[in-house]
Amino acid sequence: MDELRSRVSIADVVGRKVMWDQRKSNVGKGDLWAPCPFHHEKSASFHVDDRKGYYYCFGCQAKGDALKFIQETENVGFMEAVEILAREAGMELPARDPKAQQKQDRRTLLIDVMEQAVQFFRLQLKTGNGSMARSYLQRRGLTPPALERWEIGFAPDGWQNLWDHLRGKNVPEDLILAAGLAKASTKGGKPYDTFRNRIMFPIRDARGRAIAFGGRAMDPNDNAKYLNSPETDLFDKGRSLYNHAPARAAAGRGTPLIVAEGYMDVIALSEGGFQSSVAPLGTAVTENQLQMIWRMADEPIIALDGDTAGLRAAMRVIDLALPLLQAGKSLRFAIMPDGQDPDDLIKAKGPEAVQAVLDQAMPMVKLLWQRETEGKVFDSPERKAALDKALREKIKLIRDPSIRKHYGDDIRDLRWDLFRGNRPEGGDRDFLNPPGGDSWKSGSGKFGRKGGFGDGMRKPWKGQGATPAPMASTRSSVVVAADDAGLVRVREAVVLAVAITTPDVIGEFESNLERMPCQDPDLGRLRDQVLRYGIDAPQTLKQRILENLGPQALENLMALGHVAIIPCLRRPSDFDAARQTLAEEFAKLEAVLGLDAELAEAEEDLTGLADEALTWRLKQAAEARNRAVRSENEDKANFDVGENGARLDREELDAFGALLDRIGFSEK
Repeated sequence: MDELRSRVSIADVVGRKVMWDQRKSNVGKGDLWAPCPFHHEKSASFHVDDRKGYYYCFGCQAKGDALKFIQETENVGFMEAVEILAREAGMELPARDPKAQQKQDRRTLLIDVMEQAVQFFRLQLKTGNGSMARSYLQRRGLTPPALERWEIGFAPDGWQNLWDHLRGKNVPEDLILAAGLAKASTKGGKPYDTFRNRIMFPIRDARGRAIAFGGRAMDPNDNAKYLNSPETDLFDKGRSLYNHAPARAAAGRGTPLIVAEGYMDVIALSEGGFQSSVAPLGTAVTENQLQMIWRMADEPIIALDGDTAGLRAAMRVIDLALPLLQAGKSLRFAIMPDGQDPDDLIKAKGPEAVQAVLDQAMPMVKLLWQRETEGKVFDSPERKAALDKALREKIKLIRDPSIRKHYGDDIRDLRWDLFRGNRPEGGDRDFLNPPGGDSWKSGSGKFGRKGGFGDGMRKPWKGQGATPAPMASTRSSVVVAADDAGLVRVREAVVLAVAITTPDVIGEFESNLERMPCQDPDLGRLRDQVLRYGIDAPQTLKQRILENLGPQALENLMALGHVAIIPCLRRPSDFDAARQTLAEEFAKLEAVLGLDAELAEAEEDLTGLADEALTWRLKQAAEARNRAVRSENEDKANFDVGENGARLDREELDAFGALLDRIGFSEK
């Protein structure tokens, strides 16, 4: 790998995909700039350092080396990227162990046999035996060029047509059987062809190698309308996709990935301009196939037939996908008009009609809601409770807590809309919150904020009476201050000063810096410079800031009293001290902002009464805030707040008590 990286110039690799900005680039120094190939832009924010072998985009934060660039732009895996670069560099990959090499050699022989079968079936489609198959394909709208592109063939009726052809080419019997092209006779006779009187669709792997076939029966009375090759050393049905390689390349160019149900749907979509289309092979989507699909696109569209079977398939995909969801990895669902599949819709109304359906693709949470509510009546508390239970059980399947919370929020809103007509208009209590009773309980936690739909499914109802105005003491407290200049700006200034003084530590805290709000525009501009230059070129950070913002920006920052006395700033080379300081500052900053976030959300959720889970959350956030304040008082050398720091604890507790009074919750 080291030799491969030393032989390959990242400028050459990237240069095939971008146009360098000649005014901004310095080719002699290997400092190259271009519009980013990963997101649409006009400015040249994509930077390549040819000497270090890395790229970074200051717009979308894409970064990596030549291998990573090949993986992202070609939509291939790591080993495939290694093979691509090795070929370009004229290097041979290291030999595998003898057993692995022997297995690979056998796979190569099987692939050769499959390619011979592809050619045989294509030839048969052009003969007299294939006339009925040609007529059928013509009626389905496939032109001769399309038949060539998709390598569609025909397996003539008869028991040994392909067998005799391959044996005549001196292909060993064991290879024909191992490729799944023939089956051994149970009566002691000659092996017979697996596919007979069928239109043949070659199935190729991600590298474009023929590994199997799908056959469509010409006899309407055949027991199996579609038949796939059996499982072989080449073919694992649950780990393969039809049209994998072309769709992966098209998806890598930014076109939406579409998952259809069958071969003809994929062909019709691709011929209609939707080239990034794939299909599972005769079964429901498997977990392996779903992971393969997500490697091609973050949010593929599941395009299903508009019938009962299509909707059932969609629901199976939802149940499979829920536990596997990750941030940025999801599914959308496009349901075709009733009784039609993508092939039918394209023939009837053209690609524009399909595009209109794809544009209306719904997120998974809405289809989940539709499954649990469509055609049902919720006119009693028991039926509503059954809906709550069913949805809660589904959302529990989501492993990622952040996604689980957002699903809970969306379901809460949908539930709110569904039951809106049942709200009392004049009362100050609703039927979910009877006086003295617990609401939405589930085990030890409530179905509200704790133990329920992620982080909650509650929203105030319009008849519960007006919310009392905030008390003056609460509005003025630092707990709910919208712009906490005494804490947030101080923390942000210290963070930026430490990062600029010891820039080698920036990479470790990149995500924290990105989340830092920086309401002060001067601090915001400094933060942007730190993120732009401090990760890939930390040694040049100060110089870049001077060039872009002028000397005043750094002078103003370092002149702040609470910044000048930070110990680690006097030891710029002390990486550990800088690292510890940033870790502490971010912890305190997030504690300060955490309660503000809880209170902002509480403003939306609070009505006449609050449940125990909500007050528990507020109490926890307030305690975290108080710990940060106490830490600040103990470290007066860093922040000269005097007695004001001691008052913060009392102010916050007073404000918290006022908040409980405001929402009608006793101190007990």
